[in-house]
Amino acid sequence: MKSHQVKLTLNGVEREESCESRTTLLDFIRHDLGLTGTHAGCEHGVCGACTVEVDGQIMRSCLMFACQADGAKVNTVEGLAKSGEMSDLQKAFKKHHALQCGFCTPGFLLSAEDLLKKNPYPTELEVREGLSGNLCRCTGYVGIVEAVLEVAAARVRQSGGEHA
Repeated sequence: MKSHQVKLTLNGVEREESCESRTTLLDFIRHDLGLTGTHAGCEHGVCGACTVEVDGQIMRSCLMFACQADGAKVNTVEGLAKSGEMSDLQKAFKKHHALQCGFCTPGFLLSAEDLLKKNPYPTELEVREGLSGNLCRCTGYVGIVEAVLEVAAARVRQSGGEHA
């Protein structure tokens, strides 16, 4: 196998490591760079457990080769917490019991954060549609939707806007 040098910015920190050309971004993040918050679920891009942000776009890291992320800015669930403090979205997930086994949670958190960047005033239906690429077998989604809506409303209040 041919080895590639991959240099990327991971959660704000420049990282460089070599990997085989067929290594997925998921395996590169977990095994080569040591961040295990991104989970391997279906490995077919269906469940969303491997969701990461690459250059501002939500991606399924199981469907992308690590060498495709060379030079990219990649954010994982570990990047949501700043200075060891949980983000507002992580706190809301905890408060609303939006996780049970926790396997799908990293993907939901990144997808929810992306949704709120694009639509700071989502309705319940828009939250459900925005998170529809992530599957959960435990929660029934109610707590997840409630957590996202609560954070959306709080962020709007903090910015001085009104919730639509």
